[in-house]
Amino acid sequence: MHKFLKPTATFLLILGLLALPGCAKKTPVSALDAVKKSGKLILGTSADFPPYEFHTQVNGADTVVGFDVAIAKEVAKDLGVSLEIKDMKFDGLLAALDSGNIDLVIAGMTPTEERKKSTDFSSIYYRAEQTVLIRAADAAKYTTVESLKKAVIGAQKGAIQVGIAKKQIKGMADANAGSPEVKELGKVADLVLELKNRKIDGLVVETEVAKAYASANPDLAVAPFVFPDSEGGSAVAVKKGSQALLDAVNATIARLEETGAIAGFVTEAKAAMDQL
Repeated sequence: MHKFLKPTATFLLILGLLALPGCAKKTPVSALDAVKKSGKLILGTSADFPPYEFHTQVNGADTVVGFDVAIAKEVAKDLGVSLEIKDMKFDGLLAALDSGNIDLVIAGMTPTEERKKSTDFSSIYYRAEQTVLIRAADAAKYTTVESLKKAVIGAQKGAIQVGIAKKQIKGMADANAGSPEVKELGKVADLVLELKNRKIDGLVVETEVAKAYASANPDLAVAPFVFPDSEGGSAVAVKKGSQALLDAVNATIARLEETGAIAGFVTEAKAAMDQL
């Protein structure tokens, strides 16, 4: 009879241990609940992409502004939390999101099929075209895509502009293949300096971004052609599986689109650029 009692006693012991504090399996805390519990929403962005996000002086203090930041503030307001901004290189944003160092990415990011494999994206909040920023002295030289075939082109590392530079300008079949004629850096501002210093001949960026840098730099100009955004525009990125947070973000975007607020944010960001 003891042979039957021993397993029963062992089973009861296990049940008793599971009842102790810390032994029972805890229900995972959702990304949305974690944000609300902390009282802050941490935004990851790359603040060298005006009018999306850029640095300016506000009351004497260096501040990251732009229409992406304005959208992030609205998301935080709807969640009832404060907003914290982390400025980093564009190609490090999704890694920071996956590791939990930031809660979401709003950085003019396009939800490509490759990115969707490891990241969840909101609905599209802005659509734009791509172009090439060149030196004003070369305006008569670079008038078509074909005229850039032998030029050295810059593009932000990890961005869709790399694919445009390699495939649509250089005619390469693989956007992941290396090329001495395509220079990739993490910051657009660094690539602009490369352009001004004649280290590259053109820089692929979104049209509004190109206009912003050309407006602030008389020695730069915007090429007279564009590449349509075939990938679908810009969206907010959240960690894979963060459905509740994603739903909250989409609700904010829907509200802003319904009221026309995003268009207003873009206009305000452009006005702030003029003051740089």
